[in-house]
Amino acid sequence: MNSLPFLNPANTLFPPPEQALTDPNGLLAIGGDLSAPRLLSAYYNGIFPWFNDDDPILWWSPDPRAVFSPQAIHISHSLKKTLKKQPWRFTINHAFTEVITACAAPRAKQAGTWITDTIQTAYQALHQLKRAHSLEVWQDNELIGGLYGINVGGVFCGESMFHRRNNASKAAMAALGHHLHQYQYQLIDAQLMNPYLVSLGAKPLSRRDFLHRLHQLRDLKLDTQCWQPQEINIDLHK
Repeated sequence: MNSLPFLNPANTLFPPPEQALTDPNGLLAIGGDLSAPRLLSAYYNGIFPWFNDDDPILWWSPDPRAVFSPQAIHISHSLKKTLKKQPWRFTINHAFTEVITACAAPRAKQAGTWITDTIQTAYQALHQLKRAHSLEVWQDNELIGGLYGINVGGVFCGESMFHRRNNASKAAMAALGHHLHQYQYQLIDAQLMNPYLVSLGAKPLSRRDFLHRLHQLRDLKLDTQCWQPQEINIDLHK
């Protein structure tokens, strides 16, 4: 049985993801901090933080992993119908703070959120380093949906999404896939499988295969124009 190690505060090293527990699935380590170097080390090695406000910092690498191919995100008939009736605008990195704040708001039937003030501060610091990014969905000048995540070479590690109009988070994912595909990104990491992600086209990938793909892609040097603040024009209802 694997033990659960405490991270050394003197460095940003993690144990191998293969040492993660099977119950709970993927729990790898405890402690450390949410400094930018530690977070970037985590994502570079297929690890992410996930914990409640009253918990210590917990680090995860689940098996299997939920992933998307950027060009294969499913666009439902209802989303196509919505966009025909009400075209929405999509932007990159226009409102990162507003997006992560909206993602942190408690959802229906949830008592709280894992996107604590500490998490928000940490990812805002990554955004300042141009490593955390947001995609926004607008109806006129109202922010109605969006998502945020981390870029690691040719992989985008998605963290959370939100919507204030039906289908707005689905539209955000579809727009993200189109945008990333244009810039040669190969993989979107969505962390944990759930029915909602399945409906968008997520596929399970074993941890071994995920880490193999990550190691192939994490050092790619792609066009940084991808993450310049911009409006993206994508016709999702063709």
